[in-house]
Amino acid sequence: MITIVDYDAGNLRSVEKAFLYLGFQVCVTSAPEKILSAEKLVLPGVGSFKDAMDSLNRLKLTDPIRTVAQNGVPFLGICLGMQLMYESSEEGNAKGLGLLAGNIRRFPDDMGLKIPQIGWNSLEILRPSPLLAGIDDNPFVYFVHSYYVDAKEAETVVATTHYGIHPHVFVQKGNIFLTQFHPEKSGETGLCMLKNFAQMHREE
Repeated sequence: MITIVDYDAGNLRSVEKAFLYLGFQVCVTSAPEKILSAEKLVLPGVGSFKDAMDSLNRLKLTDPIRTVAQNGVPFLGICLGMQLMYESSEEGNAKGLGLLAGNIRRFPDDMGLKIPQIGWNSLEILRPSPLLAGIDDNPFVYFVHSYYVDAKEAETVVATTHYGIHPHVFVQKGNIFLTQFHPEKSGETGLCMLKNFAQMHREE
């Protein structure tokens, strides 16, 4: 069973549909007790960092999410769901969940590129990850973001991409997998990643 956190995140239904398409059972919930009992947990998200944290706090979901992520349960954060796992964001000067060391920064305005980054871009893979099983080197995936992760723990960075700078767009720390791109919108490559995640087991 894949549990997806419901906190009015913009891409929730597309993530749900992708897992259902792959044949996995899905539970979409904002109930703390269901999140705490999750076998696999997905934190999706599109929108404002501060609004998302306000919503998670209002629904009393921050502690359950932290608990699950720290207890070895396979955890997938997508787009804003990735960013929320870090300490803080320049977007609204808001504090995040703080499970990983690093901050969220806005793309520089002087890159000569459109902000947000919208569309397909290739991953520059730095180290292996079980989420990449069966996927070719430098796969193309789909992005929509104006802010990016600046991770403090270099060893957690699985992949970057090139968009004026080299933002950290795929991070893994133990059972925690975080993607700035949208696997649910990344064609066969993204579906393969979601299938790999759905087949993972809890770390003991």
